[in-house]
Amino acid sequence: MGKRTQFVLLALILLIAAFLRLSSVDWDEFNHYHPDERYIAWVGTSIEWPEQWQTAFRPNESTFNPFYWPPGASSGGLVLEQDEPRRFAYGHLPLYLGVAATRLAERAGPRLATRLPEGWLLTSDILNGANQIEFRHLTAVGRVLTALFDLTTVGLLFILGKWLFSPSVGLLAAALLAVNVMHIQLAHFFTVDPYLTFFVLAALVLLVAATKGAVSHKQRAGAILLTGASIGLAVGSKFSGTLLMLPLLGAVALQRQWPLGRRMALLAVTLVIGLLVFAASNPFALLDTSCESADSLRIGPLTVPEQLQNSCYLQNIVSQGTMVRGSRDVPYVRQYAGTTPYLYFIEMQVRWGMGPLLGLVSFAGLIWAVWRAIRSFLHWWRAGHSTEQMPESYSLGKERFPFSQGELVVLLWTVPFFLTTGALVVKFMRYLQPLTPFLMLYAAAMILSIRLKVARRVAVAILLIVTGLYALAFVNMYRQPHPWVAASKWLYEQAAPGSYILSEMWDDRLPDNLTVDGQHLRRDIFVLGDVNWLSGTESHDGLEKLDQNLALVAQSDYLALASNRNYGVIPRLPERYPLSSQFYRLLFDGQLGFEVAYVGTRMPNLFGLHLTPDTFGWPNLNVPAEVEQYLAEQSGLALGRFDESFTVYDQPLVIIFRNTGRLSPEQLNERFQIQ
Repeated sequence: MGKRTQFVLLALILLIAAFLRLSSVDWDEFNHYHPDERYIAWVGTSIEWPEQWQTAFRPNESTFNPFYWPPGASSGGLVLEQDEPRRFAYGHLPLYLGVAATRLAERAGPRLATRLPEGWLLTSDILNGANQIEFRHLTAVGRVLTALFDLTTVGLLFILGKWLFSPSVGLLAAALLAVNVMHIQLAHFFTVDPYLTFFVLAALVLLVAATKGAVSHKQRAGAILLTGASIGLAVGSKFSGTLLMLPLLGAVALQRQWPLGRRMALLAVTLVIGLLVFAASNPFALLDTSCESADSLRIGPLTVPEQLQNSCYLQNIVSQGTMVRGSRDVPYVRQYAGTTPYLYFIEMQVRWGMGPLLGLVSFAGLIWAVWRAIRSFLHWWRAGHSTEQMPESYSLGKERFPFSQGELVVLLWTVPFFLTTGALVVKFMRYLQPLTPFLMLYAAAMILSIRLKVARRVAVAILLIVTGLYALAFVNMYRQPHPWVAASKWLYEQAAPGSYILSEMWDDRLPDNLTVDGQHLRRDIFVLGDVNWLSGTESHDGLEKLDQNLALVAQSDYLALASNRNYGVIPRLPERYPLSSQFYRLLFDGQLGFEVAYVGTRMPNLFGLHLTPDTFGWPNLNVPAEVEQYLAEQSGLALGRFDESFTVYDQPLVIIFRNTGRLSPEQLNERFQIQ
């Protein structure tokens, strides 16, 4: 394949990827329905260029510190805390990049917006021609920045595939990543995982470059040193980037042409570069030690040194680590109770993240890549495992692609990352994103290793067509109103002012404040409350909690279930929720005097066919008749159960009940089986 053909095909792939990622940046009309994005943008509004550089790096005074609300913090149209600590459990680099990009757009906006059509999203939202508040503008710019990072990840994957296998593999891998639905979805959020994925891939591209036979000693050393910077930026995006130490050690160990002392010196310098880059991108990870710790901090089996026990950064890392490993029980991750390590991650990718065909091929590709490595190791061992420099690649049998040292380096990321991440108790689908580019690579290489040309072409065509249609269906979903916006409009139209509208704690409250045709709709015209079933388990799920909740339910005019965050979890855990688990069964069976007044959602759809998630099967709930009828009208394919994090931000199922029975708390209580 000629270079010109490669360039044209790559440009086409990138154009498709850009369309899928930059379409519908305003997927929630910028109402901040992703909680992580909402918090990052909220903190971002307080990150400012310091007026006095003497205070720039003082933790309790700096306007750069994500761990502290600076004195005098303010942002138009938004309430900010002032002069007090705050938690920030995310990498600081994406935050700083988002703020910097927003400031650049603010500066360029007035000059450019007048030269562009008013209706463009670029004009109104990115350049802020609509003059929206900073909180909204920062979210819009942050989403575009995330999409551009993910778009660049597609380009980097082409380079990696080309170097490890062939230009055809690089192009197919990039095409598969371009239409990967999980990547498309995450590219619409201003969150940290796409940044981690980009810097991980950049680091591995550099390490593979350092193992190529045609590269000079100076270029090898330069690539490894640059890897240090990429590792620092990856860890600065998310702490799990520290696993890049393994492929770094592997790449340095493979430089057998250098004496051990030189390799150790190169490794030491690379680590210093990584630390300096991390410090530059996350300065307050090192500077802010003002957070008091009640318990001794541990990262895995290691106890944090006493002088670092008050590090705000390490405390956040440890807190997140205890949560994802299941040592700290928090309500919003109880949906993972009873899920199987590794298999749940794979299931969710096969069902939703990639789609059934691409998902199965991708994980088969991972197995294929590991088997190639095992065969190559056995070949080397049987050949006498010479202590001399290992050859750059092994050609085994009649395989189209010889196994290379670069593949080994990449596997030192993919295998440990999958083994450690797949074992977590908390299994948000996005946790697997730093692995997915390599799954696309292995899928492409495995398919193109088929010796029969016709079979290769048919397999490639089917895979791209099926996955591409799924990607189009997913993006098409964003053309419909967000379910919480639609449900809020319904409540403003149907509920009388002063109505008591009950929502659920640990979920978004409905209705939301909206602006419709220039008219500001404020939810304070209603009386709002929150029922709390998800908090408190075992002995705390008792009569007092039941009485408090039923008193609220009896008073309410409407009960709004914004998503399945509560009813998708609680009925599955009757031993933890002996009373609360009964509520949704009684509610959905019509025994509490409530009737479904509204139901709405949006789903991936194409040509009139919808991909329908099974909201009620996993918790084993009867579907209310009105909801069942609504879902039956969304003709299409049912892909089974789903991970809550895949649907809850941009495609939740909303059910609003009207209190028609007007049962008293005592009458409601009689419906429960209390032992």
